[in-house]
Amino acid sequence: MSADRFSTVLGAIAPGISTPAPVVLIDVVRDNIARMQAFADAHGKQLRPHVKTHKSVRLGRLQLDAGAVGLTAGNLSEAEIFAADGCPDIFLAYPIWAVGSKAERLRALTERTTLSVGVESTAAVDALVDAMGDAAARLGVVVEVDCGAGRSGVAPPDAGALAAHAAARGLRPLGIFTYPGHGGTVGAREGAAADQTRALRTAVASFVAEGIPVSVVSAGSTPTAEFCTDPVITEIRPGEYVFNDHDNVRLGDCLPEQIGLFVATTVVSDQGHAHVIVDAGTKALAREGTPDRGFGNVPSFDGVLAKLNEYHGFLALPPGGRRPEVGEPVPIVPNHVCPVVNSFEELIIVDRAGAIVDRWPVDAQGQLN
Repeated sequence: MSADRFSTVLGAIAPGISTPAPVVLIDVVRDNIARMQAFADAHGKQLRPHVKTHKSVRLGRLQLDAGAVGLTAGNLSEAEIFAADGCPDIFLAYPIWAVGSKAERLRALTERTTLSVGVESTAAVDALVDAMGDAAARLGVVVEVDCGAGRSGVAPPDAGALAAHAAARGLRPLGIFTYPGHGGTVGAREGAAADQTRALRTAVASFVAEGIPVSVVSAGSTPTAEFCTDPVITEIRPGEYVFNDHDNVRLGDCLPEQIGLFVATTVVSDQGHAHVIVDAGTKALAREGTPDRGFGNVPSFDGVLAKLNEYHGFLALPPGGRRPEVGEPVPIVPNHVCPVVNSFEELIIVDRAGAIVDRWPVDAQGQLN
């Protein structure tokens, strides 16, 4: 899994960095951005990448410059940060409860960017109306439907009625979105995408029945993106594709050489166990994984992180393999890249030659509301 390149890059830059640290192969990232944009263009879809993966305004600019119609945010703080950087169109794909300080922030945000937000209840719609006051018409709303993930979202046949309520209260219903989160296991991507299409078609019909036009039909997730080709879909909202991770390889939606981020770590202890200890635990990698498949992939040693404490990673070594020495740098490929990026304040940017060319802040790091 790009083991040679990861190891070569880390060997070259290790003296100049402090581990643990996220290292970005910027040529791979640029290729990933171009590939997803080309896919969207080829299938007549708009691309609205989710910033929760990278939380970086520099990377958001790369996506917009490549042709993205706007960006997707997961919370109000993310939306504010990317609007402040000049993003002209943001979709807050979350059932925000717009009361207290969030009401004031939401209203202010609509003065700086074209903003739409997700809704999935009449109570949330009413709170948005109260928050916006006489500026309600500035806010677009997109009704969330549940396509089988069992998370948030109304039943698809009920989408039109909620949109009608929003319109009656003075908001601008734009359309429908959903998230096929049940496509995150091996063999489930195509079926989840089919569920998504059926749900979106049903939701569109419910809008038509209410006499409400639909301009946005938004599909989500990197794992299901390649199956989002149905004509009913107008835009896609992948996030992880910008970096990719070990889960994306395991699911089959990217190749190993399309992983654009690894975590640089250092072996800090070897007491003769079946493992050595590296300096990345849950504080750096989150607890994404299981004891069976590990909590991060270690391609240069054909191993996995078998266990994590807060600052200790237990690198299990295969029998007969080479044993890294204390002080040796080791690249870790995250199972799930999004929480890893959120653990750090900056990204180390490396060029094709393996040299550090910049350090980019994780601008929305730790922003949770």
